[in-house]
Amino acid sequence: MFRRFCWLLVLLLGAVACTTPEVAPVPPAGSGGFTYLALGDSYTIGEGAAAADRWPTQLAARLTAEGVPVAAPTYIARTGWTTAELQAAIADARLPATYGLVSLLIGVNNQYRGQTVALYRSEFRGLLQQAIGFAGGRPGRVVVLSIPDWSQSPYGQRDGRDPGRIGAEIDLFNAVAQDECRQAGVAYVDITPRTRAAAGDARQFTRDGLHYSGPHMSGWAEQALPVVRGLLK
Repeated sequence: MFRRFCWLLVLLLGAVACTTPEVAPVPPAGSGGFTYLALGDSYTIGEGAAAADRWPTQLAARLTAEGVPVAAPTYIARTGWTTAELQAAIADARLPATYGLVSLLIGVNNQYRGQTVALYRSEFRGLLQQAIGFAGGRPGRVVVLSIPDWSQSPYGQRDGRDPGRIGAEIDLFNAVAQDECRQAGVAYVDITPRTRAAAGDARQFTRDGLHYSGPHMSGWAEQALPVVRGLLK
């Protein structure tokens, strides 16, 4: 019973640290590929999906197959994290100074917990600057993905909240992220419509009915692919 309670808190609130952030080894210098840092929450680590199905891992594999070698991502991400919790984890991680590519997908837990858009803007702006710093001060080596609309998931449909209100709030958070990316010169990929289109199709979700399956995240990687290919070339 306790394990189930702990899992639910991490899944939805991030209030209990039942797991640790996943950090993959960084390839040595001269390995011939771009190193890749993936920052985020459960949507970055693909909660409930196989490790190989995570969208950053799929993106790196697609780029490598096209002749743009990208190493297996280093993940700083955990289910339930808000922007502030991701910032704290980055401070504790002692990461290498520079990566060839950095991705960021964060904010759903800010929205879920009822935090303000103004707070999100401030903390997202700080994370974006950190991401640019990890990319060697190059905004053109950073890509941000929009927040999925969880109200259209099976879990969201039975959560009891107003799906229309959730979707409208997520749109506000995404508008902030897109605006901050525009000001910083960072690429922004809008996957939210794709997550809304998944409504009613159980194959698009993992067993918890809240997070997305490998085949669905393949679409995120596909959508980000031409953008990131352009950044790296």
